[in-house]
Amino acid sequence: MTDIGLVVERLRAAGCVFAEEEARLLADAAADAEGLESLVSRRVSGVPLEHLLGWVEFGGLRVVVEPGVFVPRRRTEFLAESAAALAGAGSVVVDLCCGAGAIAAVVAARVPGVRVFAADVDPVAVRCARQTLAGAGAEVWEGDFDAALPEELAGRVDVLVANVPYVPSAAVRWMPPEAREHEPLAALDGGRDGLAMVRRLLGVAPRWLAGGGRVLFEVGVSQVDAAVRAAEAAGLVPEVRSCAERDATVVSALSP
Repeated sequence: MTDIGLVVERLRAAGCVFAEEEARLLADAAADAEGLESLVSRRVSGVPLEHLLGWVEFGGLRVVVEPGVFVPRRRTEFLAESAAALAGAGSVVVDLCCGAGAIAAVVAARVPGVRVFAADVDPVAVRCARQTLAGAGAEVWEGDFDAALPEELAGRVDVLVANVPYVPSAAVRWMPPEAREHEPLAALDGGRDGLAMVRRLLGVAPRWLAGGGRVLFEVGVSQVDAAVRAAEAAGLVPEVRSCAERDATVVSALSP
């Protein structure tokens, strides 16, 4: 199959909203007509485009994503930008639950002299993050939540950012099949009200943050009030920032 028009038609029929762009990307990724047919067939069957390409564009960067790894969403660029805006030369920034390392990569690229650390429990995600962050001077660790962080960072982190899952358990089944069937459930399911991992993050944040440091995370609009209360209960001072263009809401909580 070499007719790009036929590729577009097949992708559009399968429900791909950006069929023309996807067809171009798949054609560029394929070594030959047979390879393109394989990629298109897998895409039509529901495999995420990013897993087929092996990368996703995020914050103007290419982030490596292998099959089975959570694909960073465009809305989370606002979280990454918010973290970068709080950092400067010499700042210590930790991307916890880093997944493929997208947020860490944006911070490292935008803030000269920043010290970036990232951690995740998924060994495949850690492998992706290390590839994405190669040459950026960042360190990537594998381990469960903050247990992956070296003790020497306790009380020294200026920005602790984490794109933890915040979809309520009962709502996961309504997510697109691409996510439900091809991404790890642990990266999607935020517990009964969607804030289980947010509370876990807020519970450990005071141990790692320096005075005046901040912990940042993303939530849904309906979860803002509960997230703010959770931050206050952890002894932090929260503020809420939104980006209408990306339909994104970020809570940034200050360590006094």
